[in-house]
Amino acid sequence: MLMRKTIWLLIAVALFAGGCLKKDSGCPFKLQNKVAPSQEQTAIEDYLSGNGINATKHQSGLYYEIVKPGGSDKPHLCSDVVIHYVGKLTNGTQFDATDVNPVVFTLGGLIEGWKVGLPLIGKGGEIKLYIPPALGYGYTDLKDEYDNTVIPGGSILIFTIALQDFY
Repeated sequence: MLMRKTIWLLIAVALFAGGCLKKDSGCPFKLQNKVAPSQEQTAIEDYLSGNGINATKHQSGLYYEIVKPGGSDKPHLCSDVVIHYVGKLTNGTQFDATDVNPVVFTLGGLIEGWKVGLPLIGKGGEIKLYIPPALGYGYTDLKDEYDNTVIPGGSILIFTIALQDFY
């Protein structure tokens, strides 16, 4: 009788431990829940009002315009997103863009502004993100392989993103 109880106890412990392991092997990405400082939010507000742009403010301090909402299913942090995008600075300088072919990224591996903004649209959707430095690349210059500054530290980033698919 004691042997049978011990065996059942070991089985129960193994099942419980196995269930915990499954949860731990899930999505390794987490939203950092950063909130941009008020001076960064004010800088974006000034840019938007100065350019006649009516964007929505997210609680993080990110601003966005949903150009096209897309489908009802939304990507999550562990989704591989298939996108076309253009990245610009507030002075209009384009610092990055996809070419003819879309690119695939895991959403959770991208900057916080994308992690917050991209799940606001579904497959086939398009969004414009106005990302404060705290949710972008921060205050350190981003340089290319030739040591040229591509994105100055403290820059507000403007991304237009078309979400073609995700899986």
